[in-house]
Amino acid sequence: MKIVNWVMALVFVLFAAVQYNDPDPIQWIVLYGGVAVHFAMAAMGRMYRPAVWIWLAAAVIWAATLFPAFLDWINMGEPSIVESMKAEKPWVELTREFLGLVIAAAGCVFLLRKRSSNS
Repeated sequence: MKIVNWVMALVFVLFAAVQYNDPDPIQWIVLYGGVAVHFAMAAMGRMYRPAVWIWLAAAVIWAATLFPAFLDWINMGEPSIVESMKAEKPWVELTREFLGLVIAAAGCVFLLRKRSSNS
């Protein structure tokens, strides 16, 4: 499990690293970087469960604000979200953001699914 936690920490560090050119990089770097820190702490046997719960809650609440846009995207027939973002296609950015939040929340759930003796 220690190796999985280190790999996931690295994955979330990479997620954070590619946010530098996002329209709102700071909040995404903090979100993904925080999940990376939680995975690293878990790998070292020092995970603090209340902090992971807070991160999970923040990701879920933030995702809830984007859920209507995600549903709109589904109702449009799920047009491509891998193309470049344009003002006339706001669903591209909003859907990507929603899915990024779901990934971050899933990472937190993964960390919380097993009880740690150190937390």
